[in-house]
Amino acid sequence: MRNLKLIIKREYLARVRNKTFVIMTFLSPLIFVGMIVLIAYLAKLNNDETKVVAIHDANRTFYSDFENTNDINYLDVSTLSVELAKEQAMKDDYYGLLVIPKQINNPTFETEVKFFSKESPSFIVISNIENTLSRKLSNMRLLSEGVESSALDKARASVNLDIENFQGEKSSKLDNITKMVFGGIAGYLLMMFIIIYGNMVMRSVIEEKVNRIIEIIISSVKPIHLMLGKILGTSLAGITQFTIWVILGSILLTVVTTILGIDTSEGTIVQQQQALEAASNSNTMQDFVIAFSKLPLLSLIVCFFLYFTGGYFLYSSIYAAIGAAVDSETDTQQFMLPVILPLMLGIYVGFFSVIENPHGTVSVIFSMIPLTSPIVMLMRIPFGVPIWEVALSMLILALSIWGMVWLAAKIYKVGILKYGKKPTFKELYKWLKY
Repeated sequence: MRNLKLIIKREYLARVRNKTFVIMTFLSPLIFVGMIVLIAYLAKLNNDETKVVAIHDANRTFYSDFENTNDINYLDVSTLSVELAKEQAMKDDYYGLLVIPKQINNPTFETEVKFFSKESPSFIVISNIENTLSRKLSNMRLLSEGVESSALDKARASVNLDIENFQGEKSSKLDNITKMVFGGIAGYLLMMFIIIYGNMVMRSVIEEKVNRIIEIIISSVKPIHLMLGKILGTSLAGITQFTIWVILGSILLTVVTTILGIDTSEGTIVQQQQALEAASNSNTMQDFVIAFSKLPLLSLIVCFFLYFTGGYFLYSSIYAAIGAAVDSETDTQQFMLPVILPLMLGIYVGFFSVIENPHGTVSVIFSMIPLTSPIVMLMRIPFGVPIWEVALSMLILALSIWGMVWLAAKIYKVGILKYGKKPTFKELYKWLKY
């Protein structure tokens, strides 16, 4: 046990004292914040440009229905001929020219409307124009059939469902969205942590093996202690780096956005319009706060920590075994696909099966398989999972970690002193018998 502590300390200090580690620990938040600020600035710059759309309405019927906004100004050029309107639009560099013909009662009217532009127009601009024309045309056809549009508006009714379970506990419409966001972030963070710091464990093993330092270390330390020490030491270094990223990134983002006056929440036109529509239908922020407050945060945090730790240990053992089996990072490529595939499968199942049906057969099965359970179960837990399922999943994961550490230690024990030959899966199987 004393040797294990020494190895953990050695690995941790070796990581955090490394110049590259120190530089990236403090440089990464700067790059990340810089990208966020740049994206927000470019979005704001793009939205500050007002688009001018000329409208040639042959019947002078539709123009009044187009309302100017901060992004789009509509200009009536109906007094000109279509050709002159095109020339003016090109000369004055208008965003586009909308030509509405006289045949407003033609059933194929929508297909006869034309939009001329120098470049490919925005999807949102086209959608807004189509919706405005469709709404106006529908009202005109209702009037022609003797139906007053005001009567139709009065006849419309909206239904808001009050959602609650059989025990009488109420929830809001945003509950599922909140749970999806929480589970998705947790699963994605775990996958990225495994890939980044699992590779760090693997590189550490390869580095010592190539430099022949391992031959000296292995003479006084058991291979399994050395492997566990590398995993734990690298994990602590990774947690340290991740914590600094979060704290420093949050401070930098707050300071920079305050000084420059940039709103990082400002997005594209689509996001702005969706936010406005959501705000007009309900108090979205209030619903989100209510939904978030109803999440079992304590159990979520505990499960997140357990699955995060368990998943990392499981995959780090595999990475350490791969590092012991090869002589260079180039040789690791043949083994990486079987490692990455379960992670990608877990993300795929989480974002498609769990979100659609968190208690379905596929979701339950993959939340029990140890290579995918840390990601899939983290995405399922916010939706409410029976305690026995969580306990069973954790038990299987714990047994799998023990088994994987044992297998990795067998490969590590033999492979750490093997040089000059690329191992195959067949040879790795032989090493397990030693």
